[in-house]
Amino acid sequence: MFSVQQEGYVAILTLHRPPANALASFVLKELSERLDALKEDDEVRVIVLHGEGRFFSAGADIKEFTAIEASEQAVELARAGQRIMEKIEQFPKPIIAAIHGAALGGGLELAMSCHLRIVAENAKLGLPELQLGIIPGFAGTQRLLRHVGMAKALEMMWTSEPITGAEAVQWGLANKAVPEEQLLHTAKQLAQKIAQKSPISVQAVLQLVNEARTKTFHECVEKEAQLFGQVFVTEDAKEGISAFIEKRTPQFQGK
Repeated sequence: MFSVQQEGYVAILTLHRPPANALASFVLKELSERLDALKEDDEVRVIVLHGEGRFFSAGADIKEFTAIEASEQAVELARAGQRIMEKIEQFPKPIIAAIHGAALGGGLELAMSCHLRIVAENAKLGLPELQLGIIPGFAGTQRLLRHVGMAKALEMMWTSEPITGAEAVQWGLANKAVPEEQLLHTAKQLAQKIAQKSPISVQAVLQLVNEARTKTFHECVEKEAQLFGQVFVTEDAKEGISAFIEKRTPQFQGK
């Protein structure tokens, strides 16, 4: 279902489960395993996640829902999905979602757990669970709120109406919208720019931003000071400062 193609320090992680790249439990399990492998690969600094075919992902596998007979089963399904989304959000390497076609329900929840989102202008993004008489369960209610604010989050969920990629940028849900034929190229370009930075610095910034969601401002600025000190004495910092003085491009090694 998932394939990995490496271009320099960037790994392209592609989901292929036609026709809609539905996120069945075994799909999420394989995604988790793939991420474990990429985490340990020192040659990978940034990941681009996208779907092959017509969709990024049209959401959860509805067929799995028909097998649920008790509330406890539904709770565990939600928790399992939440765990993988949290794993993506807390992943120490940047993950960029390249979204085309549709990112609906669990597909949008997956995209929102990524650190950055590049979207096709004509893509459709939404949480239509209320049409099924249920609610988002993979932390979609919370991440959508963080991205677009209460009023727009409630509108999207209550109406079940998707927004376009262009609207997603306006609403703060995506970083950039481009014509679909430029989507993967644009996502790769962004990934390569990030991969050129020191992976130590990139990971430190990602850690601080993630911690800001659960810790106080003063706790986070103290953590920033500590990480600033740790990063400052690395070989990458010495290389970056030397390169700036010598007016050349730095070559960071992650050390």
